[in-house]
Amino acid sequence: MLGRCPLRVWRPGTGASGSMSYACASLVAAAPRLCLRPRKRSPIPSTIPTTIFIKSLLQSAEDFLGKKVAGAVISVPSWFETKQLEALRSAATEAGVNVLQLLNDAGTAAVATTSGPQAEGLHPDRTQLIVDLGASSLTLTLLSIRQGLFYPLCLLLRRLHRRRPDRRQADQVLRKGVHQEDEDASRRVPGHRQGRRARGARLRLALEHTKRTISASPGAATCSVESLKDGLDFTGSINRMRFDMESRSVYGAVYAKAQDLLASAGLDFLHVDEVVYVGGSASLPGLDETLAQGYPESTVTAFATGTIVGGGMGDPTTLLARGAALQAKLLASIGHSDEDEEVRKAFEHDSKWVNVKAVSRTVGILFPEEGAEGLGGQWVGVVQRETVVPARRTISLDVDLGEGEGEKKVGFEVWEVKEGIKVEKVKPPKEEEEEPLEGEEEEEEEEIEVKEKTIEKDAYLAAIAFAAKHATKTGGRWKTKVEVQFLVASDGGIEVSAWEVGKDGKGEKTTSTVPPL
Repeated sequence: MLGRCPLRVWRPGTGASGSMSYACASLVAAAPRLCLRPRKRSPIPSTIPTTIFIKSLLQSAEDFLGKKVAGAVISVPSWFETKQLEALRSAATEAGVNVLQLLNDAGTAAVATTSGPQAEGLHPDRTQLIVDLGASSLTLTLLSIRQGLFYPLCLLLRRLHRRRPDRRQADQVLRKGVHQEDEDASRRVPGHRQGRRARGARLRLALEHTKRTISASPGAATCSVESLKDGLDFTGSINRMRFDMESRSVYGAVYAKAQDLLASAGLDFLHVDEVVYVGGSASLPGLDETLAQGYPESTVTAFATGTIVGGGMGDPTTLLARGAALQAKLLASIGHSDEDEEVRKAFEHDSKWVNVKAVSRTVGILFPEEGAEGLGGQWVGVVQRETVVPARRTISLDVDLGEGEGEKKVGFEVWEVKEGIKVEKVKPPKEEEEEPLEGEEEEEEEEIEVKEKTIEKDAYLAAIAFAAKHATKTGGRWKTKVEVQFLVASDGGIEVSAWEVGKDGKGEKTTSTVPPL
């Protein structure tokens, strides 16, 4: 299946008259400069270059599969407008591609990361940060993933311009190895600046292979360009440490923008459960090391799981293609009945199911305990905040009923809570060191920030209590198994049900309803 397919729109240039496009050439000679006359270009439909590009992708896919491609999902940037999506679909159709869906890049990455085996400790309800760092732009997307449903929280786009990692490396090489010899020549030789730009372009293309090598190994990687200047070949080497030093400003800019993105959503790095990297420049370990300053050790990344290189599940260079193929497999499995066609329409870009609502606070159950600190008992979150509604959640709990005899009851309260971050400044523990010399002042260590998640009660919703008829005594204490179900309607109303589970199956259901606000 096809991966990302950028839309390149070409329009004829306009000169002073508004209808001409000029092309000039410079000759290195003693004679005056020679300029060609203005050449009028015939207008070309804007979708032709895109159609040609898609045809080449289609041919490569069919050669690899050994059969015709029945359909494809094409990933598109999040900033594409409706006209651009229509133009891309039209170009793909002209190229002979049956477009099953035009899927947003963030959605494509989420499909790839949620399909197949999940990393240990990664919950189905989680917050995912997607870092898409390419050759010239940065896209940060914060997703709320709830049981396979993806809900975008916020998005940030930024052009890198001269901060691109490959451009910085190329400029360094050209500045040291080539440009120093050409300072005087640039003042007298026509066309010199054009040659410099061409050399930089060839070098940046070669650096793509160098970046892949550096991301896979901490050793030195070579960069070779044939006939870089005056027919001479260029060969150089750079290790990961040097590359990261040159790209440190890029990593710092990504970290700062990630902080701004989370702050705009009212979140912190502590709330991010998973970081996903997309794009060729995102495969560099230095980027993950910089972002690791903010998120905790429990946050899952492709670098932590070891799937970042070698075409693994977390390889940023193949993640979008993998997600598009998985989504195409899903769409191809949909039948052709009337009900199936309704399901198929739900994947359209303008589908009514795209406009959804989500809860703003976490809702769960609280088992009160005397003398308990914090919330006053044991808290279990059921419906996490930013969960798309309508939603249904069912949890199973082992409830301890105590040691006493007589009738046993199960009871809990339903609360809506407010989550936040508590920041404290503490002094780091002192290490055992040699005593300071006489007259030497002891340096005072700087305080460090320690962040911690906090939960506060916000609104009491309901309470449920029922007799435990299937309790069993284990180790001197009575215990039973209880299932609790939450049904959240699209208008905000909640129906909470609970029942006991014994050897003979489920017991009598107890239900409490919370009307919408």
